[in-house]
Amino acid sequence: MIWRRLVRVVAATAASAAVIAAAGLTVTNASAQEDADAAQTWDLVWSDEFNGSAGSQPSTSNWIYDIGHNYPGGPANWGTGEIAAHTNDPANVSMDGSGNLEITALRDGAGAWTSARIESVRTDFKPPAGGSLKIEGRLQLPQVTGDAALGYWPAFWALGSPFRGNYQNWPGIGELDFMENVNGLDWTFGTLHCGVAPGGPCNEFNGIAGQTYCGGSCHNGFHAYGFEWDESGSAGRLRWYVDGTLYHTIDEGDLPADTWAQMTEHAGYFLMLNLAIGGAFPDGVSGQTTPTAATVPGHSMLVDYVRVYTATGGGTGEPTEEPTTTPGGGTRDAYATVEATSFDGSSGVTASGGAIGPLGNGDWARYDDVDFGSTSPLDFVARVASGAGEAVSGLVEVRIDSATATPIGSFAIANTGGWASWRDVPGNVASVTGVHDVYLTFTSGQSQDFVSVDGFHFRH
Repeated sequence: MIWRRLVRVVAATAASAAVIAAAGLTVTNASAQEDADAAQTWDLVWSDEFNGSAGSQPSTSNWIYDIGHNYPGGPANWGTGEIAAHTNDPANVSMDGSGNLEITALRDGAGAWTSARIESVRTDFKPPAGGSLKIEGRLQLPQVTGDAALGYWPAFWALGSPFRGNYQNWPGIGELDFMENVNGLDWTFGTLHCGVAPGGPCNEFNGIAGQTYCGGSCHNGFHAYGFEWDESGSAGRLRWYVDGTLYHTIDEGDLPADTWAQMTEHAGYFLMLNLAIGGAFPDGVSGQTTPTAATVPGHSMLVDYVRVYTATGGGTGEPTEEPTTTPGGGTRDAYATVEATSFDGSSGVTASGGAIGPLGNGDWARYDDVDFGSTSPLDFVARVASGAGEAVSGLVEVRIDSATATPIGSFAIANTGGWASWRDVPGNVASVTGVHDVYLTFTSGQSQDFVSVDGFHFRH
């Protein structure tokens, strides 16, 4: 959600379902540029799980509500041309009672649009000295497409702390866009804004952007949008991920030294979530002023969680290996990687190339004596791949102590681009503590195999 983007024109090519750059938009690193197989060891330092009752609102100890059409003293329409007035009305921003924040765009009988925009109270999110920062949000885009979606502009992003109270220092203080989508299209962008505008090293007002289709479509349910700022090596590096797959990287050396310093040597960043309606970006993509008479109000961006992690220094600038746990007479650490091939029992499971699978409906693997400790995990993450055919999908489930127990957590998976195209996919889990046998079970409405698993771990 670019604060002062005056022009961002992107042409959508329907025949190829691709977005191509126009008017100077810099799009780079549309596919992974480095091996991201190794996972970081992260410490959770801040989160909001949005677990309130239906109609309750985000905590004001965590979030600030932006109200109206601009910051006081800032440019009109948030500098983007968007038209919706942002409110703190529960109709626009509240919990759905199912563990999600719901930001909803509404239109009244006179045609006036309202929506919501919130930003974190904290403004100090940055890596520790010589370490790394990870920001992740699991979001579902508004489930609307075609003409009915024209003008919808959901975003998850961050601004440099010096911006708060001084609305004239963009883009030098830095803007990090983790997810932007417009008009209900299948893709999202991850973007860096920096330097000066117009022009400059980040090609403002457009930024340096990477594009992802989320393994097929970003518009098919929840996806985890992640960002890492890594200062553990000899030079800094920024990485953008979706569902654990790297798709965009910017190195410190890609920018002038003073530009990098200006956007990294302040106190840190604050986070933002919003659903805009209309503006330069959706207008440029659609080639017309949005929203239109065909745009349908009432659709929502859902946010399952927002989490911030840090990792200590001493690394090489590459993702660091996470500790692993294997069988052999002792308990397994739930929060270290459990190698999938280390199962203690199974049905329908074969091991190949360091992974298990392909797997289909009714298959399961058991991992004995997994120790969750005294604090329940927030979620689990499995490293999975799929070469399943079109319309073939299924659930990867976690069950405790029995292959037929009610799952405590699951996520859906379909074709990831092939049986060797791995990604880390998270799934929420219910409360569990102590030592248990953990079952990975695989459920599908189709008979075909739909997933292979390399490993899994829990996060708290």
